[in-house]
Amino acid sequence: MPAIPPARLAAHACIRSIEAGLPSTGAASHSPLLQILQTVHRIEHDPAVAGNLWVINDRADSASEVVSPWGIWFRQQAPSRERPLIYLTQSPSSARVSMLAEQIGHRGIVFNDLESAASRWPKGAHPWLPLWLSANAQCRPYDPASAAEAQAILLAALDELYVQGRHGFYYMTLHDQPPAADEPAHDDCSDAFLGMYPLQPTSAARPQVRLLGAGAMLREVRAAAMLLDTHWGIASQLWSCPSYTRLARDSDDAARWNRLHPEAAPRKSYLQYCLMSASTPVIAVTGYAQHIADQLAPHVTAPFTALGADSLAPGNCLDRRWIAFSALQALAGQGLFDTQALPAAQARLGLGE
Repeated sequence: MPAIPPARLAAHACIRSIEAGLPSTGAASHSPLLQILQTVHRIEHDPAVAGNLWVINDRADSASEVVSPWGIWFRQQAPSRERPLIYLTQSPSSARVSMLAEQIGHRGIVFNDLESAASRWPKGAHPWLPLWLSANAQCRPYDPASAAEAQAILLAALDELYVQGRHGFYYMTLHDQPPAADEPAHDDCSDAFLGMYPLQPTSAARPQVRLLGAGAMLREVRAAAMLLDTHWGIASQLWSCPSYTRLARDSDDAARWNRLHPEAAPRKSYLQYCLMSASTPVIAVTGYAQHIADQLAPHVTAPFTALGADSLAPGNCLDRRWIAFSALQALAGQGLFDTQALPAAQARLGLGE
């Protein structure tokens, strides 16, 4: 019987350590950043892991002794020496993230808490960073909304990289906003790793819209759904979408396979499985520039609107009011909301021209 690779054994030890520290019920009350920092600290000092995990922390407030991956890079050139690698950083530019990805050999799990730093850019990222992340085939980027999502993605990434042996590296941007007191908890975030999962069902008896949100913007999406229900009696179906990029790539793969195998039964992407072929309008929201959410547009058959930090005129901030108004516009386009009532709705939401 062949020996089990040390990296796989180490990954199993890390996964067991994380699962042992999971809360028994309900989502963690921490922000994604705090949850990941606490989780990494726990498994790094767990005797069961016993040094079989590389942790690099180059953040400004870090007291870590390992702030550069170069020593690890030289030791990991032999596959037998590989261990799970976690990189904690605060890097706003694509040049910086590209450099650290090169240093770790494009293999590992990178956590970037750039949203906690003051910046003129949306989400603290230079505009070309999300472009680089979505265009780099070796990178699988995520924008978790909650601590539970971040931890679920970490568990799945450890399994895919070091147990299943998949190539590439995983990237998560982490915000530091704890959940609101009235924010409902979701115990099962396991499908977050696939790119999206539903937060709540909706009734089909009323005009409805599907609202998709990623990262910290999911809070505004939730609030927009409440505005729609309170003022216009419109039910919304809510989805958390930690990775628009993963959804788009999976859809591209399914479309490519179907083109190459016209005689076979067509494959469905995970996005198609979630949204089906319903004509219910879809509003996809991201804290990055609009093009990140717009990656889904070619793969959605329903009326589709992508909203991002650059979707509005200068001086306007994308928030729950604009999300709700965009939903009303989409419904009006289908004849499910009176077009002549849009100006009144705009005024009610306190939006300018």
